[in-house]
Amino acid sequence: MKTYLKFLISLFNKCFFKVFTIFFIIILILNTFEQVEFFKDENLNFLYLVFLSFLNTPSIVFEILPFIFLLAAQLFFLQLIENNELEIFKYNGLDNVKIIKILGIYSFILGLVFVIIFYNISSILKNSFLLIKNSYTDDDKYLAVITENGLWIKDEVNDKINIINANKVDNEFLLDVSITQFNKDFKILRIINSDKIDISSYEWVVIKPKILENDKSSFQDQIKLKSNFDLKKINSLFSNLYSLTIIDLINLKNSYKSLNYSVIDLNSHLYKITFYPIYLSLITIFAAIIMLNIGYGKNTFFTITYGIFLSVIIYYINYFSNILGTNEKIPLFLSIILPLIILSIINFTSIIKLNEK
Repeated sequence: MKTYLKFLISLFNKCFFKVFTIFFIIILILNTFEQVEFFKDENLNFLYLVFLSFLNTPSIVFEILPFIFLLAAQLFFLQLIENNELEIFKYNGLDNVKIIKILGIYSFILGLVFVIIFYNISSILKNSFLLIKNSYTDDDKYLAVITENGLWIKDEVNDKINIINANKVDNEFLLDVSITQFNKDFKILRIINSDKIDISSYEWVVIKPKILENDKSSFQDQIKLKSNFDLKKINSLFSNLYSLTIIDLINLKNSYKSLNYSVIDLNSHLYKITFYPIYLSLITIFAAIIMLNIGYGKNTFFTITYGIFLSVIIYYINYFSNILGTNEKIPLFLSIILPLIILSIINFTSIIKLNEK
């Protein structure tokens, strides 16, 4: 490896590590305060709350990686500019465009490492965090999972435990449903089978149920069952996709399809992870262009603030584009790559202008 290449990569790694560590510590502290507030009625050791925060912090850090890469790139160029090292490189035939190219490729490789390794580790830690936190709430009485055998729900209402299995989901309806009701001693009270159940509210409408009770079968036009779940709550149970590894996401997607459950959010999340290294690379290049255009003539605070301001705009463009995709206003794939295309065009035209200077 060439000496200048080692130097540039080493310098970027140092800058990245500094920014990454600062963000990690800040998020850990803020998250600890959040856990203190959440568990204020529990007699838990403070170090245990710090441990819980540590489990949750990596997934949050993963979400803000674009800002970390941007600041790391800005810090990288600030050091080069302050030490007049850009001029030295230029005299030795290494112009600004080549430095941007090196930084863009390296940030893409670093992004791949974060997606393949860091993301999966952070999702495992996030899942552990949610399981521990859930054990201290009443939510552990109300569980819902999706398997290859459909949607399964455990629900406790009025001293009764309902185990519900549905083969399909169609809008606000569960299809091909079996409900087994137990008492608190787990003795079977009755079994309810129905082709369709309306779950749009917390009072389910069971349509044309077949009821098996005391070894006798009966049929009714409809009955109503109170539940701790409605369609909105069931959907929200599977919304924290950052607690699932990439393999888990793929398996869940297959389960969703077998259940006829919407895979839009899952596909959106998988697309974002897939293109994340490209996004991180483009953000790094964008930061480099900002520094090379205004880094010489402005103070450090202005330069960094300006970069963050522009990156926030890019973030919201990305966010609103994603909303349009998940709401099916535009194709989902287009909603993910459109901000990347816009950022690529901005970077490409800016590099051309930079090269002409």
